[in-house]
Amino acid sequence: MNLGKTRLIIIGGAEDKKNNKVILKEISDTVLRKKGNLVIAPTASQIPDEIENIYLNVFKELGIEKIKVLSIKNRSDAYKEENIDMIKNADLVFFTGGDQLRITSILGGTPIYKELNERFANGCIFAGTSAGASVMSEVMISHGDGKNAPTKKGIGLSPGLGFIENCIIDQHFEERGRIGRLMTSIAQNPQKLGIGIDEDTAIIVNDQNKFRVIGSGAVYVLDGANCTENKISFQSIEEVIAIFGVQLHLLNNKCIFDITNRKPELA
Repeated sequence: MNLGKTRLIIIGGAEDKKNNKVILKEISDTVLRKKGNLVIAPTASQIPDEIENIYLNVFKELGIEKIKVLSIKNRSDAYKEENIDMIKNADLVFFTGGDQLRITSILGGTPIYKELNERFANGCIFAGTSAGASVMSEVMISHGDGKNAPTKKGIGLSPGLGFIENCIIDQHFEERGRIGRLMTSIAQNPQKLGIGIDEDTAIIVNDQNKFRVIGSGAVYVLDGANCTENKISFQSIEEVIAIFGVQLHLLNNKCIFDITNRKPELA
């Protein structure tokens, strides 16, 4: 099987940091196959120093020596030349968890934002966990209620970084019962695939627009392109949504998914 070149590593959160470290080892191996320059971006976190220390220690244990931390806590930091240069020299940029709106609201429209997009277009690999996963898509879930029945009121959507096209990413999926909010997202955007990723699970997206699954959990793909009924536009914001004919694919770590052709397959 031709795995192609890795472009994105998108993690459902709470990845193993103590035992086999399957997902973080995938990141470290990917970095080391290039020039070994890893940039950790804890922008999403309100406790960035604590988060960066956790990942610094783990990635050093996994053999990465050239690690830098992109310390951007406000928009003015996104204009600093030393931070822009850090992205210019990165082989892989890793966004940590936190609040995905912090990433887009702090970085959006800044020179760092422009540099991130240029580097992605020129082969830099991007990885993200939890909030850092959600922000990878064009349309991202900014907030949403995973506990109650799905309604328009219970979901917030906003622009993400757009590194993975025609998809909406959700994370901590099974653990936080988020099928309803991803279904609502697809009802509002049936042309896009909804991808829900469990904790300690990741998708590795290649340059052929396919992804493979790694880790201990599952990945859920919702495809609403051929739904037969979609009443969301007629319903009040507090009414439970109705949508028929959405296709669900359940994938484990022996599966591949072709995003372009919307087709799962066994590895």
